Amino acid sequence: MTALRFVVTAASALWIGLLSPALQAAEPEKLRILGEEKKFTVQTDKGPVEITRVMTTCAKNKGWLQPLVPVPGVVPVTEIEILHAMNDKDAILVDMRESEDRVKGTIPGSYHIPYTEVAGRMNELGCKKIDKPVAGAKPWDCGAAKKVYAFCNGPVCPQSPTAIAAMTRDGFPATKIYYYRGGMLDWAALGFPVVAGDF
Repeated sequence: MTALRFVVTAASALWIGLLSPALQAAEPEKLRILGEEKKFTVQTDKGPVEITRVMTTCAKNKGWLQPLVPVPGVVPVTEIEILHAMNDKDAILVDMRESEDRVKGTIPGSYHIPYTEVAGRMNELGCKKIDKPVAGAKPWDCGAAKKVYAFCNGPVCPQSPTAIAAMTRDGFPATKIYYYRGGMLDWAALGFPVVAGDF
């Protein structure tokens, strides 16, 4: 009986040992917080605390935190301003995400210009291309530019901030750009309608 118990116990231990990686919860994947950094240390009264970020069903993407104002002069907005912009004839709500993201769902009535193309398509935002700009001048005349409400995937998505930097570099006035940092993540999480396959 003792020998049998030892064999059963040894077999159980071997079996559990083989399965233990599957039985143990996988270490959550650490995501970027600022740039390439995956941790941020803060000093508290009780000593340093390491802040990390892990993937959750809500997090949805692996970007990194974007500033609320990606370029000085840009105006940060919330869902309330987005709703009002949808009825403003002088405004355009621009989904700056890649096509494969937009096709899965976007804000109703938004216009699509992928972030990699915005600086070359500012004519669609009310600017005029300058044929022969003088040395050092911006390549676009944006005196009649529309108010652009820019968004992408959410607070950790660098797509619209990248486009905003390129737009302002090439002549688009920062004060006419309204950045919805919450993007599709916050829009969907707050229960607003999302339309799929809209191009």
